[in-house]
Amino acid sequence: MKATIKWVDGAMFLGESGSGHTVVMDGAPEHGGRNAGIRPMETLLVGMGGCASFDVMSILRKSRQKVRHCTAEIDAERAPEAPAVFTSIHIHFKVVGDNLKEAQVKRAVELSAEKYCSASIMMARAGARVSHSYELLLPE
Repeated sequence: MKATIKWVDGAMFLGESGSGHTVVMDGAPEHGGRNAGIRPMETLLVGMGGCASFDVMSILRKSRQKVRHCTAEIDAERAPEAPAVFTSIHIHFKVVGDNLKEAQVKRAVELSAEKYCSASIMMARAGARVSHSYELLLPE
């Protein structure tokens, strides 16, 4: 896996993935940025949420659960001093579907957290307290 990060100006960078997709990253004005893109540390959280969501949905599809919507909400805290690493990260899944089996959703979240999500497992091994929760919601 490869990526290229190109400085644009100020605190703005373009990150290009090995698959050819680009993300704009920029800092806050107080750090020389223009607030024109996602912050690099936010990118880590979004990537972790995407990794976990990919796992959960893949497991739910394999168990024939009829999911209509799945949202992962992430709440994280960082150390107050440099390096301002993540100290805690909580992922909360909101799953909407037809006749979902709670045991299947619970198992999908657990498997992602404990076995498959390399991003969240890596964050936990680096010292962040990583936790997961879920709720089942009825279709509207």
